[in-house]
Amino acid sequence: MPVPNSKGGWLLLIFSLPARQASRRVEVWRKLRSLGALALPGSGYLLPRSPQNTERMEWLAAAIRSYKGDASVAQVQAIDNLPHDRLARMFREARTRDYEVIRREVRKLPASGHARARLERLRKRFREIEAMDYFESPLRSRVEAMLTRLEAPPAAPARARVPRAQYRGKKWMTRPRPGIDRVASAWLIRRFIDPQAKFVFDGSDKSAVPFDTFHGGGFGHHGDDCTFETLRREFAVRDSRVAPIAEMVHDADLEDGRFARHEAVGIDRVLVGWAQQGVGDQELLRRGMAMIEGLYQSLPEKQERGKS
Repeated sequence: MPVPNSKGGWLLLIFSLPARQASRRVEVWRKLRSLGALALPGSGYLLPRSPQNTERMEWLAAAIRSYKGDASVAQVQAIDNLPHDRLARMFREARTRDYEVIRREVRKLPASGHARARLERLRKRFREIEAMDYFESPLRSRVEAMLTRLEAPPAAPARARVPRAQYRGKKWMTRPRPGIDRVASAWLIRRFIDPQAKFVFDGSDKSAVPFDTFHGGGFGHHGDDCTFETLRREFAVRDSRVAPIAEMVHDADLEDGRFARHEAVGIDRVLVGWAQQGVGDQELLRRGMAMIEGLYQSLPEKQERGKS
């Protein structure tokens, strides 16, 4: 996936083609769209500057000139009325719209092998969007998780419950841009499993315990359960207020309406909004865990509360 470019500046393509070159104009527009270029009103097309994008833009400008048009590629450090954060947000929003189309299509797929060809086409389209997702839309990992669940083989038998003492003082690793399931899982880990837990978002530390990753191992989706439900079951968290939170997180994450619980959907939308604004992973996790704690505190506690 492209690395977000925060300091390298921008590439601005400005071009014109003769009126009789309508088909060439469509060809150029399609190429720019495939690159994920951002159209600026009256000002051309913008991409984050990188060696690869520079080569692409210069090639496209040469093609436009061969069509008897005019084209210039400018390297721009900043645009006065469009600060970097706003441009990054515009790129993220454009890719979020692309991912949303895939998400709607995935929801229509039956959970059977009959949809394999359609699933492969959606995966191909996902890779195309991912390649131009320069500023990491928050929907990227969500859509990838949906595709992975449909592509995954049947779930293995449930493991025996694991002793919490083996998981104290650990680093826990998950994917970047945490959403409702990962945020709630991190809250559950720190509150009931590992009070000193530290959370990381890359796999460089092989001693870290993975949760909700795409690479197997650790703790994740199991059968029809989300990661939060898996952790609750395997660590035997019996706190009475955690059970309804598990239902809320399931419905917000998997969107299958199993429990008809909507309380966590708002938290999920807020997390998406913060991610769209470029809030960092650790800060997303901190804010999200605080919201889950608030949700937990708002729930009534049963008189006969199970041991946690």
